[in-house]
Amino acid sequence: MSARRASLPGAAELFRTTSSQPADEAPAPAHPGVGAIASVPAPEPDPVTTERAARPARRMRAVGERAPSGRERHEEKITVYLSPEELLEIESARLRLRGDHALAVDRGRIVREAVAVVLADLEAKGESSILVRRLREK
Repeated sequence: MSARRASLPGAAELFRTTSSQPADEAPAPAHPGVGAIASVPAPEPDPVTTERAARPARRMRAVGERAPSGRERHEEKITVYLSPEELLEIESARLRLRGDHALAVDRGRIVREAVAVVLADLEAKGESSILVRRLREK
């Protein structure tokens, strides 16, 4: 059996000019082996910046109003590093919630709920909140 190789286009085909030019105009000079690009379009506004600018400002919630975001599309992200034991505890909690309480939630939802509970406690109790007490212990 002989191995067959796929025929792939060359660089000149991949980087060919896609805008329409009259046939009598010569293409702009290009790096040898690469097709010319007729013109470079003006940069478009950054969609992320534009979207954030268009969003209404978030208001601060009063004590007792704090609630987790739940099931919705989240646009902001942080990275949190956990020990293997902490990750196992979150996963065990997820499985307990599913098995014992019929709640099918993902680890992110558990973390968002936990953050909401701890922050509400901090707002309500301040110095005597569990977060302040635990952080002072360490």
